Amino acid sequence: MDKQRSDCPISCSLDIFGDKWSLLIIRDVMLRGKMSYSEFLHSEERIASNILVNRLSVLEAEKILVKEVSPLNKSKFIYSLTKKGADLLPIVIELMDWGAKYNANCPRKELGKKIQQDKIGVIRELSDDLKSKIK
Repeated sequence: MDKQRSDCPISCSLDIFGDKWSLLIIRDVMLRGKMSYSEFLHSEERIASNILVNRLSVLEAEKILVKEVSPLNKSKFIYSLTKKGADLLPIVIELMDWGAKYNANCPRKELGKKIQQDKIGVIRELSDDLKSKIK
């Protein structure tokens, strides 16, 4: 990212993924197995196509996601996490846990219940799975 608001590590992180959409895209790749533009476009939050293009470009430029031609359809691109992106897993899990804990409109689903019971175990299991998928 070219311009930073400050040299505070939190601010530097938010400069990359602090908008409304980036962590949702990361969540979709990380936890929901989404890989393509059309899969992201059809997420429940209904991101606008121009914003999706922009956020995917930023996440790719920041080396959080990598974009490759689909081996199944040469006219389609797929996105996957880099190690840098996979390292966001504990943050995503903490945000999920915090959101479920303090917002009655965000009930814990299956993964949320597992996080509540054994957060460290869930992070370890998901982290191992992500590491096996990183190229």
